Amino acid sequence: MAKLQQLADLVGGELKGDADLDIFQVAPIDQAQQGDITFVANPKYLAKLNNCQASAVILAPGVDAPGMDLIVCKNPYLAFAKILTFLQVLKRPIKGVMPGAWIADSAVIDKTATIYPGCVVGEGVTIGASSTLYPGVVIYDDVTIGQDCLLHAQSIVRENCRIGDRVILQPAVVIGSDGFGFAPDGDSYYKIPQVGIVVLEDDVEIGSNSCVDRAVLGETRIRRGTKLDNLVQIGHNVVVGEDCILVSQSGVAGSTTIGNHCTFGGQAAIAGHLKVGDNVMIGGRGGATGDVAPNQILSGLPLMPHKQWLRATMTLPKLPEMRKDMQKIKKRLEELEALLKEK
Repeated sequence: MAKLQQLADLVGGELKGDADLDIFQVAPIDQAQQGDITFVANPKYLAKLNNCQASAVILAPGVDAPGMDLIVCKNPYLAFAKILTFLQVLKRPIKGVMPGAWIADSAVIDKTATIYPGCVVGEGVTIGASSTLYPGVVIYDDVTIGQDCLLHAQSIVRENCRIGDRVILQPAVVIGSDGFGFAPDGDSYYKIPQVGIVVLEDDVEIGSNSCVDRAVLGETRIRRGTKLDNLVQIGHNVVVGEDCILVSQSGVAGSTTIGNHCTFGGQAAIAGHLKVGDNVMIGGRGGATGDVAPNQILSGLPLMPHKQWLRATMTLPKLPEMRKDMQKIKKRLEELEALLKEK
């Protein structure tokens, strides 16, 4: 529970209403009751406030909700996230190394870390303060894990990889699996040893069942603040810049460099050995087969400006009719040519 003024201060918002109002939780606009706070980030939902039972609402400047207590701030969605975290995300308990976890003698575990039963922590591993490993996590030898990290059940970090602070691995993430490297040997293939590592910088989050492959030589690196959705594949020696978003089932092939603040939609694909500039957005199922200049919004395969792609896709349903018209035009031209020859 918190006072409304406390929440306004938390998000840097302007309070309009009862500063001493008690708020217990955040709730959806159509389910909120007395004691709840809700939010409106999209103006199309403002009409729902007419029947809303919430005690308070988070709104953008210039918007009003008569009869309701308000927190007014520039980014209601961000304010919602911060208030939700403050009110309803429980602080993880410190439990230390619990019975049933196997820890190598040479591992260095901060006394405020929590290691659940079923975890395996290899030789030479370092785990920082307030980090938590849930059941079934496996940490290979010589891995470094920073402070306040959260590794969910069945996630795996292989040998020598380095994880920064406040990194989250959702269930069944694999960090440092072998890159897909094979040298042709006649009709067969010879496995190329993958002796590099993976580095996850601070505040990176990796979604469930995603894989970040270790480098052949050197490192695969995911830079600060980047978020990967579930089922994302990052190939060996890839560098993904800061504050990028890669949505589910997207993939980046080996040795490609992605700039800062890029967004790739679901099933987007980036071929290997490319460079993608800063501030590039690629729509779902878009595919890059060559270098991509910065500051663009693109879609399709081959990639094209998003607005051009929209026009192209609007044409597709009309193609059968256009084909018939072209056949009629062709037939008519042939008839006209025949008439001209007769003359």
